[in-house]
Amino acid sequence: MIFAGIQKNSLVDYPGLVSCVLFTPGCNYDCFYCHNRALLSGPYEILNRDAIHRFLEKRAGLLDAVVVTGGEPTLQPDLIETLQDLHAMGYQVKLDTNGSNPTIVSKVLESGVCNYFAVDYKAPALRYEEICGPDAHAADVHKTIHLLLQSSVPFEIRTTVIPQLTEADMLQMAHELPPVPRWTLNRYRKPEKYKSCDEIRINAVPWTQEQIDCFADKMVQLQPNMVIH
Repeated sequence: MIFAGIQKNSLVDYPGLVSCVLFTPGCNYDCFYCHNRALLSGPYEILNRDAIHRFLEKRAGLLDAVVVTGGEPTLQPDLIETLQDLHAMGYQVKLDTNGSNPTIVSKVLESGVCNYFAVDYKAPALRYEEICGPDAHAADVHKTIHLLLQSSVPFEIRTTVIPQLTEADMLQMAHELPPVPRWTLNRYRKPEKYKSCDEIRINAVPWTQEQIDCFADKMVQLQPNMVIH
């Protein structure tokens, strides 16, 4: 499995646990506001897997968990084997995904090596291609979420509240999904790298945290497990 980035210590990426975050390159989406754009097309440095393994062995007992994120990790051909290795080292394992590969997520669930999932639900279904690119389809994300709901593995939904999403959009998203165990709304931050054609969208005025909390207050009528700051 290819890793192109590492955050050796995180208090926010796995709820309640101290984690190491590993970043895989490549993604089948092209979200205009992506903060990891270098992982989509490069240039990026491929990290030495043996060095990562030695680091994780050394930190066993100090770190609780390993988070595999991207990019989009489900595009990696040896994802399950890598998660198995991390699990065998004694770590809690979390997988971050855009939800576009329900078949792979199903296989991960069957393997039993992932302790927690985070799925990004990025926009109302009818706006998915507009927000995430021509290869993005909400139906696949819905399938992934339903698979997780049918399993016993805990998971959360995450949405970055970009300026282009309205209150009506947020309520529509809450309506499109069955109640989920946890849904977090994240405030939009302007990325350092973006395509010049997206400059107008990138520079739109973001919603305030108070406005986002107001969205969550209204969504909670449909999604009782909203995380409200």
